[in-house]
Amino acid sequence: MGLTLIRVVFGLSLALGHGLPKLTGDMSKFAAGVAQLGFPFPTFFAWCATLAEFLGGLLVAVGLFTRPAAAMAGFTMVVALYRHRADPFGRMELALLYLAVMAGIALIGAGPWSLDAKVRRRA
Repeated sequence: MGLTLIRVVFGLSLALGHGLPKLTGDMSKFAAGVAQLGFPFPTFFAWCATLAEFLGGLLVAVGLFTRPAAAMAGFTMVVALYRHRADPFGRMELALLYLAVMAGIALIGAGPWSLDAKVRRRA
């Protein structure tokens, strides 16, 4: 039950607190920030990050395609950590927490109370 609580809280907060504002906001501003990191095709990679946070967070929360969704969200947090590498620790802390949780979920899986487990039981 503990893994389910962590998965739901972190998945929903990533999706609704970070992915949704990017999805409904000004993508050109976020893409400009991605361009400053040196990424080619910054609009494409801005959309990838947005979908990793929003869709990946939702998938982690419900426990569907959990491992790949958590891995993609975790990779996005690695980039966020790189973005904040020169900032005080307080600015890096949230990305580090999301990275740790998403990496753990990618390694452990969704647990018994998830859609992944329900699909596995039917197969």
